[in-house]
Amino acid sequence: MTGIGKRNMDDIINNLPEAIRQLIEGKPYETDDMGRSGSQVRIYDDAVLKIEKEQPKLAQMVEIMRWLDGKLPAPKVLATEVKDGYRYLLMSKVKGRMAVDEYYLNRPEELTTLLAEALKMLWSIDISDCPKTLDLSAELEAAKDLVEHGQVNMNNAEPETFGEGGFKDPAELLQWLYDNRPETDPVFAHGDFCLPNIFFEDGKVSGFIDLGDAGIADRWYDVALGYRSLKRNVNGTFGKVYEGVDPDELFRKLGIEPDWGKIRYYILLDELFC
Repeated sequence: MTGIGKRNMDDIINNLPEAIRQLIEGKPYETDDMGRSGSQVRIYDDAVLKIEKEQPKLAQMVEIMRWLDGKLPAPKVLATEVKDGYRYLLMSKVKGRMAVDEYYLNRPEELTTLLAEALKMLWSIDISDCPKTLDLSAELEAAKDLVEHGQVNMNNAEPETFGEGGFKDPAELLQWLYDNRPETDPVFAHGDFCLPNIFFEDGKVSGFIDLGDAGIADRWYDVALGYRSLKRNVNGTFGKVYEGVDPDELFRKLGIEPDWGKIRYYILLDELFC
Protein backbone atom coordinates (compact mmCIF):
# COMPACT_ATOMS: atom_id res chain seq x y z
CA MET A 1 0.00 0.00 0.00
CA THR A 2 1.29 3.45 -0.86
CA GLY A 3 2.21 5.42 2.22
CA ILE A 4 1.07 8.92 3.08
CA GLY A 5 3.46 11.48 1.59
CA LYS A 6 5.24 13.98 3.84
CA ARG A 7 3.41 16.97 2.42
CA ASN A 8 0.05 15.26 2.80
CA MET A 9 0.95 14.21 6.34
CA ASP A 10 1.88 17.75 7.34
CA ASP A 11 -1.54 18.90 6.14
CA ILE A 12 -3.28 16.00 7.92
CA ILE A 13 -1.49 16.63 11.21
CA ASN A 14 -2.31 20.33 11.02
CA ASN A 15 -5.95 19.37 10.56
CA LEU A 16 -6.29 16.98 13.52
CA PRO A 17 -9.80 16.43 14.88
CA GLU A 18 -10.19 18.65 17.93
CA ALA A 19 -10.99 15.77 20.30
CA ILE A 20 -7.67 14.13 19.44
CA ARG A 21 -5.68 17.37 19.35
CA GLN A 22 -6.67 18.12 22.94
CA LEU A 23 -5.25 14.79 24.09
CA ILE A 24 -1.84 14.97 22.38
CA GLU A 25 -1.02 18.59 21.58
CA GLY A 26 2.45 19.55 22.75
CA LYS A 27 3.46 16.03 23.76
CA PRO A 28 6.76 14.60 22.43
CA TYR A 29 6.52 11.65 20.05
CA GLU A 30 8.45 9.36 17.75
CA THR A 31 7.41 8.29 14.26
CA ASP A 32 7.16 4.55 13.57
CA ASP A 33 7.44 3.46 9.94
CA MET A 34 7.58 -0.31 10.64
CA GLY A 35 4.98 -2.38 8.81
CA ARG A 36 3.25 -2.33 5.43
CA SER A 37 -0.04 -0.61 6.18
CA GLY A 38 0.83 2.72 4.57
CA SER A 39 -0.31 4.50 7.72
CA GLN A 40 1.35 7.24 9.73
CA VAL A 41 2.06 6.18 13.31
CA ARG A 42 3.12 8.52 16.09
CA ILE A 43 4.21 7.02 19.39
CA TYR A 44 3.80 9.06 22.58
CA ASP A 45 4.81 8.14 26.13
CA ASP A 46 1.40 6.65 26.92
CA ALA A 47 -0.48 6.59 23.61
CA VAL A 48 -0.21 5.81 19.91
CA LEU A 49 -1.82 7.83 17.11
CA LYS A 50 -2.46 6.00 13.86
CA ILE A 51 -3.64 7.87 10.77
CA GLU A 52 -4.71 6.04 7.64
CA LYS A 53 -7.01 6.53 4.69
CA GLU A 54 -10.46 5.44 5.82
CA GLN A 55 -11.72 2.04 4.71
CA PRO A 56 -14.28 -0.41 6.15
CA LYS A 57 -11.52 -2.54 7.64
CA LEU A 58 -10.49 0.28 9.99
CA ALA A 59 -13.98 0.72 11.41
CA GLN A 60 -14.05 -3.05 12.02
CA MET A 61 -10.70 -2.83 13.80
CA VAL A 62 -12.04 -0.17 16.16
CA GLU A 63 -15.08 -2.37 16.86
CA ILE A 64 -12.85 -5.38 17.60
CA MET A 65 -10.57 -3.33 19.87
CA ARG A 66 -13.55 -2.15 21.89
CA TRP A 67 -14.92 -5.69 22.05
CA LEU A 68 -11.55 -6.96 23.31
CA ASP A 69 -11.45 -4.48 26.19
CA GLY A 70 -11.09 -6.60 29.32
CA LYS A 71 -10.58 -9.80 27.34
CA LEU A 72 -7.02 -9.34 26.10
CA PRO A 73 -4.05 -7.04 26.80
CA ALA A 74 -4.53 -4.85 23.76
CA PRO A 75 -4.65 -1.11 23.11
CA LYS A 76 -7.75 0.70 24.35
CA VAL A 77 -9.47 3.15 22.02
CA LEU A 78 -8.98 6.61 23.55
CA ALA A 79 -10.49 8.56 20.67
CA THR A 80 -11.24 7.97 17.00
CA GLU A 81 -12.69 10.08 14.25
CA VAL A 82 -12.92 10.21 10.47
CA LYS A 83 -12.08 13.55 8.89
CA ASP A 84 -11.51 14.46 5.24
CA GLY A 85 -11.23 10.80 4.27
CA TYR A 86 -8.75 9.81 6.98
CA ARG A 87 -9.25 7.68 10.08
CA TYR A 88 -7.57 9.08 13.19
CA LEU A 89 -7.20 6.47 15.92
CA LEU A 90 -5.67 7.37 19.26
CA MET A 91 -5.12 4.35 21.47
CA SER A 92 -3.32 3.45 24.65
CA LYS A 93 0.24 2.18 24.36
CA VAL A 94 0.97 -1.42 25.30
CA LYS A 95 3.83 -2.10 27.68
CA GLY A 96 6.90 -4.21 27.15
CA ARG A 97 9.17 -5.18 24.28
CA MET A 98 8.28 -6.66 20.91
CA ALA A 99 8.82 -10.39 20.59
CA VAL A 100 11.28 -9.51 17.81
CA ASP A 101 13.49 -7.63 20.28
CA GLU A 102 17.08 -8.92 20.45
CA TYR A 103 16.55 -9.75 24.11
CA TYR A 104 14.04 -12.47 23.17
CA LEU A 105 15.71 -13.61 19.95
CA ASN A 106 18.76 -14.39 22.09
CA ARG A 107 16.61 -16.31 24.60
CA PRO A 108 14.84 -18.96 22.49
CA GLU A 109 13.40 -20.89 25.43
CA GLU A 110 11.67 -17.79 26.81
CA LEU A 111 10.64 -16.61 23.35
CA THR A 112 8.90 -19.82 22.28
CA THR A 113 7.29 -20.24 25.70
CA LEU A 114 5.77 -16.75 25.54
CA LEU A 115 4.68 -17.08 21.91
CA ALA A 116 2.84 -20.27 22.82
CA GLU A 117 1.26 -18.47 25.78
CA ALA A 118 0.16 -15.66 23.47
CA LEU A 119 -1.60 -18.11 21.16
CA LYS A 120 -3.31 -19.82 24.09
CA MET A 121 -4.55 -16.43 25.33
CA LEU A 122 -6.13 -15.72 21.95
CA TRP A 123 -7.74 -19.17 21.79
CA SER A 124 -9.20 -18.81 25.30
CA ILE A 125 -11.45 -15.91 24.27
CA ASP A 126 -15.16 -16.73 23.99
CA ILE A 127 -16.07 -16.12 20.33
CA SER A 128 -19.84 -16.51 20.72
CA ASP A 129 -20.45 -12.76 20.28
CA CYS A 130 -17.31 -11.82 18.35
CA PRO A 131 -18.27 -9.07 15.86
CA LYS A 132 -15.99 -10.22 13.04
CA THR A 133 -15.18 -13.40 11.18
CA LEU A 134 -12.20 -13.78 8.87
CA ASP A 135 -14.16 -15.25 5.99
CA LEU A 136 -11.85 -17.40 3.86
CA SER A 137 -14.06 -16.84 0.81
CA ALA A 138 -13.66 -13.09 1.24
CA GLU A 139 -9.91 -13.50 1.71
CA LEU A 140 -9.66 -15.45 -1.53
CA GLU A 141 -11.74 -12.85 -3.36
CA ALA A 142 -9.44 -10.10 -2.06
CA ALA A 143 -6.43 -12.13 -3.21
CA LYS A 144 -8.08 -12.62 -6.60
CA ASP A 145 -8.45 -8.87 -6.99
CA LEU A 146 -4.75 -8.37 -6.26
CA VAL A 147 -3.76 -11.10 -8.73
CA GLU A 148 -5.98 -9.74 -11.50
CA HIS A 149 -4.56 -6.25 -11.05
CA GLY A 150 -0.94 -7.43 -10.96
CA GLN A 151 -0.44 -6.23 -7.40
CA VAL A 152 1.26 -9.31 -5.92
CA ASN A 153 4.91 -8.63 -5.15
CA MET A 154 6.57 -11.95 -5.90
CA ASN A 155 9.90 -10.64 -4.59
CA ASN A 156 8.49 -10.64 -1.04
CA ALA A 157 7.42 -14.29 -1.24
CA GLU A 158 9.30 -17.23 0.21
CA PRO A 159 12.03 -18.38 -2.23
CA GLU A 160 10.29 -21.71 -2.89
CA THR A 161 6.82 -20.28 -3.59
CA PHE A 162 7.32 -19.30 -7.23
CA GLY A 163 9.61 -20.64 -9.93
CA GLU A 164 11.26 -24.04 -10.19
CA GLY A 165 9.55 -26.49 -7.86
CA GLY A 166 6.90 -23.94 -6.96
CA PHE A 167 3.99 -22.16 -8.63
CA LYS A 168 4.36 -20.64 -12.07
CA ASP A 169 2.80 -17.35 -11.04
CA PRO A 170 0.29 -15.84 -8.56
CA ALA A 171 -2.65 -16.93 -10.71
CA GLU A 172 -1.64 -20.59 -10.46
CA LEU A 173 -1.18 -20.24 -6.70
CA LEU A 174 -4.60 -18.62 -6.37
CA GLN A 175 -6.25 -21.48 -8.21
CA TRP A 176 -4.49 -23.97 -5.94
CA LEU A 177 -5.82 -22.10 -2.89
CA TYR A 178 -9.37 -22.29 -4.26
CA ASP A 179 -8.99 -26.00 -4.99
CA ASN A 180 -7.51 -26.90 -1.58
CA ARG A 181 -9.58 -24.97 0.96
CA PRO A 182 -9.19 -26.63 4.37
CA GLU A 183 -11.79 -27.38 7.02
CA THR A 184 -11.63 -24.84 9.82
CA ASP A 185 -11.30 -25.09 13.60
CA PRO A 186 -12.67 -21.66 14.62
CA VAL A 187 -11.02 -19.68 17.43
CA PHE A 188 -10.29 -16.03 18.06
CA ALA A 189 -7.30 -15.15 15.87
CA HIS A 190 -5.03 -12.13 15.74
CA GLY A 191 -4.92 -12.37 11.94
CA ASP A 192 -1.33 -11.09 11.69
CA PHE A 193 0.42 -13.08 14.40
CA CYS A 194 3.99 -12.03 13.72
CA LEU A 195 6.71 -11.16 16.22
CA PRO A 196 6.52 -7.33 15.91
CA ASN A 197 2.84 -7.47 16.90
CA ILE A 198 3.33 -9.33 20.20
CA PHE A 199 4.76 -7.69 23.33
CA PHE A 200 6.26 -9.26 26.45
CA GLU A 201 7.20 -7.86 29.86
CA ASP A 202 8.43 -9.47 33.08
CA GLY A 203 8.05 -12.99 31.73
CA LYS A 204 4.46 -12.48 30.59
CA VAL A 205 2.54 -11.55 27.44
CA SER A 206 1.88 -7.81 27.88
CA GLY A 207 0.11 -6.83 24.68
CA PHE A 208 -1.08 -7.40 21.12
CA ILE A 209 -1.07 -4.63 18.50
CA ASP A 210 -2.18 -4.18 14.86
CA LEU A 211 -5.54 -5.90 15.28
CA GLY A 212 -6.97 -4.90 11.90
CA ASP A 213 -7.24 -8.54 10.81
CA ALA A 214 -8.43 -9.95 14.14
CA GLY A 215 -11.58 -12.03 14.39
CA ILE A 216 -12.83 -15.61 14.23
CA ALA A 217 -10.60 -17.79 12.06
CA ASP A 218 -9.03 -21.22 11.85
CA ARG A 219 -6.74 -22.05 14.78
CA TRP A 220 -3.93 -22.75 12.32
CA TYR A 221 -4.10 -19.31 10.70
CA ASP A 222 -2.17 -17.65 13.53
CA VAL A 223 0.04 -20.69 14.07
CA ALA A 224 1.15 -20.59 10.42
CA LEU A 225 1.98 -16.89 10.36
CA GLY A 226 3.62 -17.06 13.79
CA TYR A 227 5.76 -20.03 12.77
CA ARG A 228 6.86 -18.27 9.58
CA SER A 229 7.63 -15.03 11.45
CA LEU A 230 9.70 -16.86 14.04
CA LYS A 231 11.57 -18.75 11.34
CA ARG A 232 12.28 -15.62 9.29
CA ASN A 233 13.50 -13.63 12.25
CA VAL A 234 16.12 -16.19 13.27
CA ASN A 235 17.32 -17.73 9.99
CA GLY A 236 18.95 -14.66 8.43
CA THR A 237 16.04 -13.53 6.26
CA PHE A 238 16.35 -10.07 7.84
CA GLY A 239 20.13 -10.09 7.95
CA LYS A 240 21.11 -11.84 11.18
CA VAL A 241 21.14 -15.50 12.18
CA TYR A 242 20.25 -16.38 15.78
CA GLU A 243 21.76 -19.68 16.87
CA GLY A 244 19.88 -22.16 19.00
CA VAL A 245 16.35 -21.13 17.97
CA ASP A 246 14.23 -24.05 16.76
CA PRO A 247 10.90 -22.79 15.35
CA ASP A 248 9.44 -26.31 15.78
CA GLU A 249 9.75 -25.79 19.53
CA LEU A 250 6.61 -23.66 19.25
CA PHE A 251 4.53 -26.79 18.60
CA ARG A 252 6.02 -28.58 21.58
CA LYS A 253 5.23 -25.61 23.81
CA LEU A 254 1.65 -25.64 22.50
CA GLY A 255 1.38 -29.39 23.05
CA ILE A 256 0.17 -30.02 19.49
CA GLU A 257 1.36 -31.89 16.44
CA PRO A 258 1.93 -29.53 13.50
CA ASP A 259 -0.65 -29.67 10.72
CA TRP A 260 1.79 -28.95 7.90
CA GLY A 261 -0.97 -28.95 5.31
CA LYS A 262 -2.80 -26.08 6.97
CA ILE A 263 0.42 -24.28 7.85
CA ARG A 264 1.48 -24.35 4.21
CA TYR A 265 -1.99 -23.28 3.05
CA TYR A 266 -2.19 -20.16 5.22
CA ILE A 267 1.39 -19.13 4.50
CA LEU A 268 0.73 -19.45 0.77
CA LEU A 269 -2.48 -17.45 1.11
CA ASP A 270 -0.57 -14.68 2.84
CA GLU A 271 2.03 -14.68 0.05
CA LEU A 272 -0.58 -13.09 -2.23
CA PHE A 273 -0.92 -10.15 0.16
CA CYS A 274 2.82 -9.37 0.32
